[in-house]
Amino acid sequence: MADLASQECVPCKGDTPPLKGSELEGLNGQVPEWSVVDEHHLTRKFEFKNFAKALEFVNGVGRIAEEQGHHPDITFGWGEAQITVFTHKIDGLTESDFVFAAKVDKI
Repeated sequence: MADLASQECVPCKGDTPPLKGSELEGLNGQVPEWSVVDEHHLTRKFEFKNFAKALEFVNGVGRIAEEQGHHPDITFGWGEAQITVFTHKIDGLTESDFVFAAKVDKI
């Protein structure tokens, strides 16, 4: 498998079935700090020293989201940020969600 962070997110046309079971396990092994929740979405909490560092991180995630055309749900506050990602068009996970997670891990 190629390094996920070096790949690009691919737009979903809606006819792609969401990943399940062993497909998810294999990809999740490449971003082990992310949790697969109900075979539906990926989530990860990040911790920072202060609000400014959390905001800097969130802005970096926003840049990746715009570059990749793949937009996560982001919540953040003083010293923390949580990223949740899934492919809205199919209401589940695709390889692009894992690519996005790997790119976020590189920030």
